[in-house]
Amino acid sequence: MSQARFDVLAVGNAIVDVLSPASDEFLAAEGIAKNAMTLIDEDRARTLYARMQPGKEASGGSAANTVAGVASLGGKAAYIGKVASDQLGEIFTHDIRTIGVHFDTPALQEGPASGRCLINVTPDAARSMCTFLGAAALVTEDDVEAGAEALKAAEIIYLEGYLFDREEAKRAYVAAAEMAAAANRRTALTLSDVFCVDRHRASFRHLVANHIDILLANEAELLALYETEDFDTALNAVRQDVAIAAVTRSEKGAVIVAGGETVTVAAEPVSQLVDTTGAGDLFASGFLLGIAQGRPLAEAGKMGAISAAEIISHYGARPDCSLKDLAEEAGIAFE
Repeated sequence: MSQARFDVLAVGNAIVDVLSPASDEFLAAEGIAKNAMTLIDEDRARTLYARMQPGKEASGGSAANTVAGVASLGGKAAYIGKVASDQLGEIFTHDIRTIGVHFDTPALQEGPASGRCLINVTPDAARSMCTFLGAAALVTEDDVEAGAEALKAAEIIYLEGYLFDREEAKRAYVAAAEMAAAANRRTALTLSDVFCVDRHRASFRHLVANHIDILLANEAELLALYETEDFDTALNAVRQDVAIAAVTRSEKGAVIVAGGETVTVAAEPVSQLVDTTGAGDLFASGFLLGIAQGRPLAEAGKMGAISAAEIISHYGARPDCSLKDLAEEAGIAFE
């Protein structure tokens, strides 16, 4: 295997986030599912945006947030995702390149606008997301082929479950996983959302069992994947499917399994819980970088916990400070 140019290359929905404070009454009035992600069309996106309180706009997308975290930890990251040739697409491209992530997927010249996620954050820090995917959903095998050189040069290829809503994207994921395997690289997948798992359970189960080396999920997503209410049953099932699985459990921390090994990682303390947007994305940042660097499971998990704790202490799903500095303060050594 040749020397990796990147620690993590992610494939996902290139989205611009709009975060706004909201009440539970607003969610109910607008028919928004709390603490979940709901897909909406372009007309609904315009209408809802007009009704939301003033908020903060920032480039986002689950897997893009993850590679932003990898970069903040001092890792080498790359990204494959689709934006349109419009203002939001230019913002996304500028933002991800500015933080040091390699991104050169060709922009969509005709068709829907760039994707955006309207995130209403209630006082309990829950985030309720309404997403217009637009161009973001149009990742194809051609985009994977266009990014083949970078993909083959990445230690870990990370696939975002949210992108799984179109058959073209499913084929692109299989192509990426097969390309990674041929280059002797590892492929990771995040399940992204319970509703996402429910929509695509059979496809996810096939992908996980046949193409995935590393699985990331929260507890509810893992239970949904294996259609059980028993956590230990789900853990035993995922051990059979992948080499490594990391399962986050909010304030309970995380559980990592690899073969017969089980590692429990404590959640990092947070002085103020502001917004849980991106907690799983940033856990993945630290965890995947740790694995890419050959660190022990417990240390990789701690890197994930530190990264997640930083992100939930403020609005937005991109780090407000150097995650590498935070990790070093916690005793994690970097070369």
